[in-house]
Amino acid sequence: MYKKQSNFNRRTDDQPVETNIGDRFPLTIKRLGINGEGIGYYKRKICFVPNALPDEVVVVEVTESNSRFLRGKIHSIREASEYRIEPRDSYADNVGGFELEHLAYSQQLEFKRDLIQQSLEKFKPRGFQNYKIKRTLGMDHPYEYRNKAQFQVRILDGHVAAGLFKTGSHDLVDLPTCSVQIPVTMKVMRQMVKLIEELNIPIYDEEQHSGIIKTLVVRVAHGTGEVQLTIITNSPKLPHKRELLAAIDEQLPEVTSVMQNINKGETPLIWGEQTVHLAGQEAITETIGDLAFRLSARAFLQLNPFQTKVLYDETAKALDLHSDENLVDAYAGIGTIGLTLADKVKQVRGMEIIKDAVDDANFNAQQNGIENAIYEVGTAEELMPQWVDDGFFIDALVVDPPRAGLDQKLIDSILNARPEKFVYVSCNPSTLARDLVTLTKQYKVEYMQPVDMMPQTPKCEVVVKLVRI
Repeated sequence: MYKKQSNFNRRTDDQPVETNIGDRFPLTIKRLGINGEGIGYYKRKICFVPNALPDEVVVVEVTESNSRFLRGKIHSIREASEYRIEPRDSYADNVGGFELEHLAYSQQLEFKRDLIQQSLEKFKPRGFQNYKIKRTLGMDHPYEYRNKAQFQVRILDGHVAAGLFKTGSHDLVDLPTCSVQIPVTMKVMRQMVKLIEELNIPIYDEEQHSGIIKTLVVRVAHGTGEVQLTIITNSPKLPHKRELLAAIDEQLPEVTSVMQNINKGETPLIWGEQTVHLAGQEAITETIGDLAFRLSARAFLQLNPFQTKVLYDETAKALDLHSDENLVDAYAGIGTIGLTLADKVKQVRGMEIIKDAVDDANFNAQQNGIENAIYEVGTAEELMPQWVDDGFFIDALVVDPPRAGLDQKLIDSILNARPEKFVYVSCNPSTLARDLVTLTKQYKVEYMQPVDMMPQTPKCEVVVKLVRI
């Protein structure tokens, strides 16, 4: 399905492609792009078509046209892919998080492996042609896996609605169901919508910059069944707070922690800096293997609890740690990776820039009886050189950065420390391939193991085993 293509639709002249918004034309889809959109070529100009699949012939309606590319939507499908399936969610083509729900799951797994290859071919790190990319590790049931959701709250047709924005806009799509969320998440969200409307609590209005409730964040601890609800507001005030908390306690017994996050005014950020405890516990507890982890409202945790252990087992396999070695856990979050590996090494040191997460990590070490792990607030590029200067020898390193990849200063620190064992856990093949350009000056890639943490989306996690040259 993902064969390489070349010499598409060659033209016999160099006339520019003239297209206007609303124009329609047939297009053969050649492959999927990094965002899961179909890619074809109209008179040699690249055209991106969401929801189209390789080998399909579609009639495209142009929605964006410039000198470099076209963007369009499917007007009709003339020849459908044998791998096209009916999405479970009727709004899957309107909001993010469902970009591949129309593609058979076996082919989603193939695509995610191909996505890594595409990124490598773009950045060309040393020896990339010979990298071993293993088959993507997927799920038996690739639905109902997401343990956290952030639902925007607005007024639609005179009623309170909660859901996600349409792709590329701030038009809300109300979500009555969601096939990728753990079911209790949707139960809590829909009941909260009902309670907010019954109590007539003011909803944020983006045009007027007024109102109170902006977002509902629901997080589920799959291992314990605990649910944390965070109400993100435009003001410290929460009208009818007493009645709302009483109703939550009575009608949503699954919710064991209720928090309020204050995020004032117009901002592209969902979270504000101040978080207030409203009811129940201040955190919930998740389990990974035999360990328990405290989750505060803003702490990072992988969104797929069913695949998290798979990811960490692959990380442990790639590191191949020994009891006399020191491990550094960079971008540590609440310590999940480092603490699951602590019994295999002499000492774990980790770092994270969010203080609450570091507090959680050290608490998690303590509550699990792990005495050889410590976490500090700061960046890896700041702390690693300090530790080395203080005489701490780094035998092994695991990095699990955000989508932006590694900071260049951290890459410099890694190449200076040159740990013998090094595993890069990436959630973005593009920034991974970019970082490998520099890292492979001193390391070779032994293999890459994709793990599907987010079925129905184009997002891909990959564990990379690097060996010092």
